[in-house]
Amino acid sequence: MKILITGICGFAGSTLARELRVHREGVQIVGIDNLSRRGSEENFRSLRAEGFDVRRGDVRELPDLKQFGAPDWLIDAAANPSVLAGVDGKTAPAELLDHNLVGTIPMLETCREWRIPFTLLSTSRVYSIPGLRSLRLATTADAFTLEARQTQAGISAGGITESFSTEPPVSLYGASKRCAELLALEYGETFDFPIWINRCGVLAGAGQFGKADQGIFSFWIHSWLQRQPLRYLGFGGHGRQVRDCLHPSDIAPLLWRQFDEGMGAGKPKVINVAGGMTRTMSLAQLSTWCAAATGPHQVSRDGGDRAFDLPWVVLDSTLAEMTWNFSPKIPLEAILREILDHARARPDWLDLSR
Repeated sequence: MKILITGICGFAGSTLARELRVHREGVQIVGIDNLSRRGSEENFRSLRAEGFDVRRGDVRELPDLKQFGAPDWLIDAAANPSVLAGVDGKTAPAELLDHNLVGTIPMLETCREWRIPFTLLSTSRVYSIPGLRSLRLATTADAFTLEARQTQAGISAGGITESFSTEPPVSLYGASKRCAELLALEYGETFDFPIWINRCGVLAGAGQFGKADQGIFSFWIHSWLQRQPLRYLGFGGHGRQVRDCLHPSDIAPLLWRQFDEGMGAGKPKVINVAGGMTRTMSLAQLSTWCAAATGPHQVSRDGGDRAFDLPWVVLDSTLAEMTWNFSPKIPLEAILREILDHARARPDWLDLSR
């Protein structure tokens, strides 16, 4: 069988390409990437050296998607993944939407023509910013924690569920991914081919690009080891904001189960895929970990709030566990150690990839 991965030279795409091949023999994995992200050229060279058929291409161009012939499955890992995209002066809003939303149409057209499954790697950023900012939080040690009683729907003891509000504002990035989700679901329903949407929490691991708004765990550890400037931003400048962490390798078994299911009658099309409560950490706690592992480093404070900052985002993946037997295997400590080992081996990585 043949799997086409778009955005294959990104962190998630390249990790999944390698991991999917490990789980099943005789799989041909091909992919395209526009190489717009710094660091992607490194993955381009290494994937080719490992025998993957990887080519430069644009998801907005049907000929680029069809150059490998008909695949059996298309996995969309291509996106501008920054919540600041479209508002930071580096990417125009129209450019963000062109890549993240308009670019979804040729991929869906490819799946419609060849009647193959489409898997979209989506994001926790589709959930409403006002809703997430209104969560009732306490402070335990150096981290925000979720209080037991919440007044809004979509919150469980395990975190944010799929029924949490997706009403705007969600950021332009979040809106582009939410619109892509809706478009994919409509295509699948109208033209009768499988659609699977996996809303990922923070993905982390060795080789992730060193940008704070895309991979905070990797950015923080690399920067700490290099003794580069770090700041706690917003929420009083204490670094108490919390995220959950997941290694993308843990997604591969789930993807295979979704592919084998075919149309998946009765299975949820949209699920959260994340590290959950057992893999959470605040920035202050991450700093404590870094100090113990590599020595002290000064972190400055800026308590001013920014438009898209959120104090606590932990996705509840219970639905994925119940319906797809999804269960992360790689613990948080192992993920952090993997990043640190990579940072020690590649002291040039921050400059290379940001």
